[in-house]
Amino acid sequence: MESTVLNNNWLVASEIELIYKSKVKASERPRIDSSYSAFEIALKAWDENKIELLEQFKVLMLSNNNRVLGVLEISSGGITGTVVDLRLIFAALLKAKATAFILVHNHPSGKLQPSDADRQITQKIKQASQILDIALLDHLIITSEGYYSFADQGVL
Repeated sequence: MESTVLNNNWLVASEIELIYKSKVKASERPRIDSSYSAFEIALKAWDENKIELLEQFKVLMLSNNNRVLGVLEISSGGITGTVVDLRLIFAALLKAKATAFILVHNHPSGKLQPSDADRQITQKIKQASQILDIALLDHLIITSEGYYSFADQGVL
């Protein structure tokens, strides 16, 4: 039996392994230039069978010229909510070398107005993004028929 003192594996910090290997040229990546274009891209990344079933939270990771580096699903929850872990968001953004991002989540009820919890998590993520100098451009609440943009409404 190996002694804990002699085993030096604890000296190596564990890390999240998020692989980022681009298979798409930068010029071929979709560019987000409005909340509507972000909505269109988010809808393409959503499972149409789940958008009215359960709440999901995703992040559009963006390059310096607002080209989509990837869409990351942060969580999938229940009918009325889902858990959002800021550490997962920022681990992915840093690893992908994103300089900006857009938050997106759906409301299975079809209601587009943000809840108090939506406003609180947006502010919490915004504060963290300012410290890390990664721009939070918008937070969209989407349904299959439309969207609400925090940025367009001036509440970001």
